[in-house]
Amino acid sequence: MNTRLIALLFCSLSLGWSQSLKPVTLDAVSGGRGRGDSGGGGTIVWTPDGKSFAYTEGKGLMLYEAATGKRSELANLEALEELVVEAPEKKQFDWENRRVREAEMQWAPDGKRFLYASGGDLFIWDQAWVQLTATPIEERDARLSPDGKLVAFRRDNDLYAIEISSKKETRLTTGGSDLLRNGRLDWVYPEELNLGRAFWWAPDSSAVAYMQFDVSKQMLHPHVDFVSANRAVYEPERYPKAGSPNADVKLGVISATGGETKWMNLGEMKNMLLARVDWTPDSKEIFAQKLTRNQNMLQLLAVDAKSGNFHQVLEERDWAWVNVRSLLRFLPRSGQFVWSSERSGFTHLYLYSMNGELRTQLTSGDWEVTDVTAVDEAGRNLYFVSSAVSPLERHLYRVSLDGGAPLQLTKVAGTHAVSMNPNGAFYMDTHSNFMQPSRRTLHDGGGKELAVWHEADRKVLTEYNILRTEIVEVKSSLGDIMYARMIKPVNFDPSKKYPAIVVVYGGPGVQTIRNSFSGLSWEQALAHRGYVIWQLDNHGSSGRGHKWESRVFRRLGEQELTDQRAGVDHLVSMGFVDKDRMGVYGWSYGGFMTLYSLFNAPKLFKAGVAGAPVTDWRHYDTIYTERYMDTPQENPAGYKYSSPLNQAENLRAKLMIVHNIEDDNVLFQNSMQMLDALQQANKPFETMIYPQKAHGVSGPARKHMLEAMTAFFDRNLK
Repeated sequence: MNTRLIALLFCSLSLGWSQSLKPVTLDAVSGGRGRGDSGGGGTIVWTPDGKSFAYTEGKGLMLYEAATGKRSELANLEALEELVVEAPEKKQFDWENRRVREAEMQWAPDGKRFLYASGGDLFIWDQAWVQLTATPIEERDARLSPDGKLVAFRRDNDLYAIEISSKKETRLTTGGSDLLRNGRLDWVYPEELNLGRAFWWAPDSSAVAYMQFDVSKQMLHPHVDFVSANRAVYEPERYPKAGSPNADVKLGVISATGGETKWMNLGEMKNMLLARVDWTPDSKEIFAQKLTRNQNMLQLLAVDAKSGNFHQVLEERDWAWVNVRSLLRFLPRSGQFVWSSERSGFTHLYLYSMNGELRTQLTSGDWEVTDVTAVDEAGRNLYFVSSAVSPLERHLYRVSLDGGAPLQLTKVAGTHAVSMNPNGAFYMDTHSNFMQPSRRTLHDGGGKELAVWHEADRKVLTEYNILRTEIVEVKSSLGDIMYARMIKPVNFDPSKKYPAIVVVYGGPGVQTIRNSFSGLSWEQALAHRGYVIWQLDNHGSSGRGHKWESRVFRRLGEQELTDQRAGVDHLVSMGFVDKDRMGVYGWSYGGFMTLYSLFNAPKLFKAGVAGAPVTDWRHYDTIYTERYMDTPQENPAGYKYSSPLNQAENLRAKLMIVHNIEDDNVLFQNSMQMLDALQQANKPFETMIYPQKAHGVSGPARKHMLEAMTAFFDRNLK
């Protein structure tokens, strides 16, 4: 079923009862219901044998048997809360990145014991709870050893290991500080390389590999908290701006019983990034992915864990940049590994020998592999998620490790996110589309539905008049097809002319147009207030292949605006949008695109809201910015051209800028310099500033923000 048919079906189903449903209002959007699409059921953790999974329900730790559907309670978690030793309040705010990933629940390899982290302390379940740590210092990022006998964790900036049977604790590293972090990530690595951890157990449990970050050369940004105390509080963040030093990173290996760290020789590391670290199955080597600073070359190195010496296994190069993926998988029986590459223009999977000899290409076509969910080496099958059906959808497939055409396992149109057991025998599918909120179902490895784990919560659809989303195809100036989504106003009359709001993101690494449920959104509320909503994925966005996204290289904003203008022209040509009452809104990169569009196409929009905008790419972080722009020293013309700060005098539209003053991602300095440039150019504008320590505005302030932005558009477009 294609996306157009879905939209039409949704329209026909909704017409009969839409008159009796409540309109989507700002109160509804900000009232805690959100998208009405949480997916439900929480996180599941598969047992090592893949036959069951654990999950939490209320205060219970539960076990579900996939084949039989039997549910049982393993343990009650309520008693743990009383045992946790509360950590003292930190004297200084910790700007930990939002993409740091720590496992709350882990199985021991025998499937009988269970590690649980709560409130900074560690507990083991083995027919009864055993508290492993009870300290006022948080034990972070705890990880069971593969043999199930030890737990490694981090306290502040050093690593420790504790023996489960005796509770004997060993300090693995020393000398850690806020400037020298052992097994602890800096801010930019998880944000822009999506690296969520910084230490790894050897498969034989003999040693731990860890990254050491020396952040002393990174720039210190002077955030200030103006609201939480009587006096303003200085809260500095280590934030490397484009062209400035990154952290110096080393890779070390230390015995599980302690001792001296053996530092790995990775070759020249000046102006290099260590993007991924994986032990080989035999625990003899570490596969390290080393990336040049401008990210146009990635080397896969095999590093001997004992000697520290390396040899290169393979290399990826690109004229623009190489995208780093987390799709490496080892096949221990055959001595091979699965590798992903964009050398064809799309992310696909390849099978290699351990010495870097290409054996076969597993997937091919003008579509993207987005995830590897399981490898069943015994059955010679690999399971992956891709966009093969449509760039707007994600589906699960199985392909033979011996070659052949992939088999599609998920059939219902839309977006599927899959949690699969280790050997591919079972999987949990979280699925939604335009007309259905997330539904979680359990399947066998062949795709057969075994149980409904969490039925779709359709209360939003039965209470509110969710206006249908239409997918529109737009031809770009380059001759290819771009996808846009459109929501027409409530009680739409094609003979009338409506104001329109263009929602834009536009940046690399993000795809906004997908066949998935959006529920109670601000866009729905705006459509109920009489606006046409339009959003288009331009060149540079993800999901369409590397050639598509690399069009923006070294000149951010230029191609994106060309594509957005083509989208606006297409929208106006439909005949029901008033071209003189068009607004634009975007957040983050979308905030940048809002300003860039207002300044470089001053007659296109009458009003715009720029949320948390990048206004000068020299103020954004190293890894993201230099991937797409090179450094300011290498590309000064590109940085100048792409900065709205240099174009403030072109403003003709009404403008509102919204930003958190302690935004850790897009620094408030961007907006402050933009305000100054507009004032120097004698341009009127509005601002709405919030005090939160985050990139987005949440809580009660979010309602305030939505009301302010909505009122701004109402004043200027109606």
